[in-house]
Amino acid sequence: MSNANKAKGTRYEGEIRDYLNDLGFTVRRVVQMGNKDQGDLHGYPLHIIEAKNEKSIRLPEYVRQAEREAVNAGEPFGVAFVKRPRASTGDGYAVRSIATDARLVARLRDAEALAEKYAPAEVWKAHYEKHGAGQ
Repeated sequence: MSNANKAKGTRYEGEIRDYLNDLGFTVRRVVQMGNKDQGDLHGYPLHIIEAKNEKSIRLPEYVRQAEREAVNAGEPFGVAFVKRPRASTGDGYAVRSIATDARLVARLRDAEALAEKYAPAEVWKAHYEKHGAGQ
């Protein structure tokens, strides 16, 4: 990989980190670890993020890499954040396999049911409104 491509990738990792941190997360870039690589960004709850800013988009490769690196990092979910050409960071793509997405949605469903059952009504209502449709 040329230094220009590496710099482009590093810059995109920083853009993702800053974007997510502006939303209240505490995301950080991590050092690459060869065949035990643990993804590009940590601190996105339950995930590792594999950041991709390449001219040719290769989704199957990105998803395999993100899922492998999530296992290496001990996180349940891997996601590839793929740069959308000529678009803002937030308009990029978050890519995962359907199997991974189904596991994530099942976990969210179960957590929502527990919160609805055990949280005080006003806490549940505030949570639902904060994270409702269109947010």
